[in-house]
Amino acid sequence: MKAVRYTKEAARDLKRHGNVAARVRRAVSDYAANPAAHANNVTPLVGATLLRMRVGDFRAIFEETAELITVTKVRPRGSAYD
Repeated sequence: MKAVRYTKEAARDLKRHGNVAARVRRAVSDYAANPAAHANNVTPLVGATLLRMRVGDFRAIFEETAELITVTKVRPRGSAYD
């Protein structure tokens, strides 16, 4: 299982959207434990090394290494790519 770390910006986003924070955290931790579980919801962003995970109408933008997943943003889908 990979470790999951949230940046300050991602933690602020989760606090702002508290109604979906638990769903996003659970989805990211499930992906860290078993990447095949959410493989259809994770896609690479074009022109970047970042990945995005779809959780309902929200997107979690993150970087993934062999040991660590760093979540950088959690936003509604309309403003996730700004």
